[in-house]
Amino acid sequence: MDKKPYYITTAITYTSGKPHIGNTYEIILTDAIARFKRNQGYDVRFQTGTDEHGQKIEEKAAAAGVSPKQFVDGVAKQIRDIWDLMNVSYDKFIRTTDEYHERQVQKIFKKLYEQGDIYKGTYEGMYCTPCESFWTPSQLIDGKCPDCGREVKPAKEEAYFFRMSKYADRLLQYYEEHPEFITPVSRKNEMVNNFLKPGLQDLCVSRTSFKWGIPVDFAPKHVVYVWLDALTNYITGLGYDADGNSDGLFKKYWPADAHVIGKDIIRFHTIYWPIFLMALGLPLPKRVFGHPWLLMDGSKMSKSRGNVIYADELVKVFGVDAVRYFVLNDMPFDNDGNITWELINDRVNSDLANTYGNLVSRTAAMSLKYFGGKLCDAGAYEPVDEELKNMAAALYAKVAAKMEEFKVSDALGEIFTFLRRCNKYIDETAPWILAKDEAKHGRLSTVLYNLSESIVIATSLLEPFMPETAEKVFLRFGTKRRAYGDLNAFGLLPNGTAVSPTETHLFERKNYKDVEAAYEALHAEAAKAENTQKQANAPAKNGHAPEYPAEISIDDFAKVKMQIAKIVACEKVEKSDKLLKSTVKIGSETRTVVSGIAKFYTPEEMVGKKVVMITNLKPAKLRGIVSEGMILCAEDAEGNLKLLAPEGDIEDGSGIF
Repeated sequence: MDKKPYYITTAITYTSGKPHIGNTYEIILTDAIARFKRNQGYDVRFQTGTDEHGQKIEEKAAAAGVSPKQFVDGVAKQIRDIWDLMNVSYDKFIRTTDEYHERQVQKIFKKLYEQGDIYKGTYEGMYCTPCESFWTPSQLIDGKCPDCGREVKPAKEEAYFFRMSKYADRLLQYYEEHPEFITPVSRKNEMVNNFLKPGLQDLCVSRTSFKWGIPVDFAPKHVVYVWLDALTNYITGLGYDADGNSDGLFKKYWPADAHVIGKDIIRFHTIYWPIFLMALGLPLPKRVFGHPWLLMDGSKMSKSRGNVIYADELVKVFGVDAVRYFVLNDMPFDNDGNITWELINDRVNSDLANTYGNLVSRTAAMSLKYFGGKLCDAGAYEPVDEELKNMAAALYAKVAAKMEEFKVSDALGEIFTFLRRCNKYIDETAPWILAKDEAKHGRLSTVLYNLSESIVIATSLLEPFMPETAEKVFLRFGTKRRAYGDLNAFGLLPNGTAVSPTETHLFERKNYKDVEAAYEALHAEAAKAENTQKQANAPAKNGHAPEYPAEISIDDFAKVKMQIAKIVACEKVEKSDKLLKSTVKIGSETRTVVSGIAKFYTPEEMVGKKVVMITNLKPAKLRGIVSEGMILCAEDAEGNLKLLAPEGDIEDGSGIF
């Protein structure tokens, strides 16, 4: 019998930098769902990947002194390395710079244009570079981006637009006919009330103000704007072809059973994406799950705030499965979760070391001590056994029901409720007392068998969440993962099964002071590595490493004449992207200065500024213009450049001593 296909995806990760644990949570969550579905017998295809185009990446690459492709190659590898570190069982890792994806995006754009869904116009609005989003003034909150709270800048450019309003009524009808489409339901209400009912605006789907994107093949100065490029990965990764020659994978797995995404991009996946699919004549995904955020001590993680935790750091201290367990267990279905080093340590100690690890260790140790590791159901039952057996037999149905709703934390809660019941069973049956009475050895054998069978059932259900740990437990108890179709029965562990004498240490209890010391050492190591990298990048950025004399005398310094200069006029130097030509006033004197700062300041921004200038530098000719001095700037390790200026107002021509 053929397995039923099941297609699940994460959002593709933006390659602007290393993902933190809040970003990594999504891939772990989706992996747990995919693994559970495979264990249920589905033919699962699990796709993830990276989103690699856009203005933000173009700017970051320029600041790093590398090409955009070099930049995204490095970050994409870093992302994939973290996914692999977290033992993620993806089947496909797509990159939006993959040639086949870019080719299909061009075809899709052209198809939508030719059928009248895309048209050319002009966009004028407020633009947020980090979010790659345009906003109208009324959509701003306190004059800033409503999504990220950052500064926005006015922007106007020729662009192509998608006619969103054409499909709005059809989308609303789909929502009504498919109430399971958006999960949780609170996300659906937000989309309807905030976006669909007020009226959908047409969507900008191309840009001309930057180059790092997929070119529109019939309008080369345009590149395809982020969402039409990024969202289509879900079908291009299956071999979709806009000309009608799609791969068998597409025919087998589309429509997707689930897109797992962060709640911050729910609008793009439940409004823009289904409308694009309607325009292409394709069926819509069955479910979009907008998971909440994982907060750091109550605040959204941000590198600029300094409140970021990375998965690889956590793994070095706690191990892969402990980190997987924490983020899956402590993230609610609908509300934001919280993470700190102390919370993880407490959870590992209480749930993994005490409840689970201790249960496995005690059961295996007693089986080895009293029966040489041989398990046997001797049939010496007592009433207390029935509650344990019934609870074990009912566990799969409870867990499966929670997983069907994507309530992963609740599913884990069911398993650990059962594990705590197993520990209580040990206290109730007191195997160490039974062992003292030869007449009770049959009962002792049955108790240890019941505990071992319960551990195998619970571990079979834990395997999608903690795969490495599950494998260790199965090896300890001489068995393999129990088929999910057999989990409603108790007593399938064969008599004579041998418990391994090799000690399996699952989770170590840690003192939080030791954890603090460990992560502080990691942060110090990371800061040192980052500083080394910045220093290494500096020569590549500037073309050569700056060489300063070890020391100079006061007489040497006295040879440099520095004065305050006022910029009275400024313009770009023709045929140069880097140079500005400034007319400066130094007291009663006027001079011309050429500076390589056009990437950081516009001519309009320069006019009126007072700057520090070296005024006795030998004149030099740049692009045919005689430059009579040097305007001083400061540059940090990131390549950010700022003009040096006096603290307060002072007359131009004033000397600097």
